[in-house]
Amino acid sequence: MENTFQFPDTFLWGCATAAYQIEGSPLAQGAGRSFWHRFSHTPGMTRNGDTGDIACDHYRRMEQDVALMADLGLNAYRFSISWARVLPGGEGGVNQLGLDFYDRLVDALLKRSITPMVTLYHWDLPEALDNRGGWLNPRVADWFAEYSRVCFRRLDDRVGLWVTLNEPWVVTDGGYLHGTLAPGHRNLFETPVASHNLLRSHSRAVQVYREVGRHRIGIVVNIEPKHPATDSAEDLAATERADGYMNRQYLEPVIHGRYPKALQEVFGEAWPEWPQKDLEEIRRPIDFIGLNYYTREVVRHDPARYPVKASAVRQPNATYTETGWEVYPPALTDSLAWLKENYGNLPIYITENGAAFYDPPTVEGERLEDPLRQSYLKKHIKAAHDALDAGVDLRGYFVWSLLDNLEWSQGYSKRFGLIHVDFSTQKRTRKGSADLYQQIIASNGRVLERV
Repeated sequence: MENTFQFPDTFLWGCATAAYQIEGSPLAQGAGRSFWHRFSHTPGMTRNGDTGDIACDHYRRMEQDVALMADLGLNAYRFSISWARVLPGGEGGVNQLGLDFYDRLVDALLKRSITPMVTLYHWDLPEALDNRGGWLNPRVADWFAEYSRVCFRRLDDRVGLWVTLNEPWVVTDGGYLHGTLAPGHRNLFETPVASHNLLRSHSRAVQVYREVGRHRIGIVVNIEPKHPATDSAEDLAATERADGYMNRQYLEPVIHGRYPKALQEVFGEAWPEWPQKDLEEIRRPIDFIGLNYYTREVVRHDPARYPVKASAVRQPNATYTETGWEVYPPALTDSLAWLKENYGNLPIYITENGAAFYDPPTVEGERLEDPLRQSYLKKHIKAAHDALDAGVDLRGYFVWSLLDNLEWSQGYSKRFGLIHVDFSTQKRTRKGSADLYQQIIASNGRVLERV
């Protein structure tokens, strides 16, 4: 029997971006500073001192970039709103010019029949709020609810898919535990507090949406399946800790109203006792789960690896991306099936999937070949279809990313885009992966039977 990779007619084919990574002009037209603006301007915190001051200049080139999306044939686009662009002080007065930008973006997308998916928080907390404790301040849930309400009231008449938080695990692990991301803290005791307040904020935004919204809202988590390096008791226990810390820390409270028991072992005396009332509120029903999938991790016990006492084992004869992530498509299928099995058959969107491979800084001509990225996309989209065949309610797939962009503390050294960006000139050049993705979208997946 011929294998077919036909996707549902209603399937969303999109790309994803984040405000600070592509917009540039972070302080334009009355916008406030985010803590990523401060972090990137702090010497030594980003590679080559790279900042988001210009990035992809999307704030000024938005119409051009939406035209690129239309040329690709996208029927969906996931982007984030810069909180500080809308509320410069984090709360209080609304910056109408900042909000107008997202209003124009939504209209430009709809004009080209591209469905917007809007992420409220993709890592760029207003500096004014961080100065008051940020995610460590329990009042942050009220601030986030206010900000969410402003966005819902302005855009929900045209936006049908909302995301509260993007990858809260990365926010806390990088920003509060290891100091590699904004705000740059290194404190075990702060980390679970920030995580809990992120989830409280997520829940408050969902509550507000139920009051004023008319469509669907969910959360985006990054899942990285953990496989034990051996069958030893130590490696199995390490795998359980790693899985609880990364994969279940946010889903368990949101869906089941509890934290994984493994977190008590991971955090030790830094793990607080949370009020049952908080957990009941965090369990507010959502409409979908967004899955960001890039790789898996083969885990071994490692007492020196703080705080999970587990480290990754590099796999022989495997392909690795520029970010050091193993290319392993079967784990995407496994992640989708795992979500269904453990968290109910909620609709799922693959909200990020992609790879950084080496691309030159400048391109001659009108096309850049990127065979490794093309191979990555083909294999992972096929893996996504395998999950559909297994009964997963998968509604869409979003490539990370539309454009090469600022890869946070890695600066402009890692290129994920379907569209190459020459950061010295802002010239956009299609890659071979863009052409492939266009063919996949146009055929609704069937071209994968031949490539």
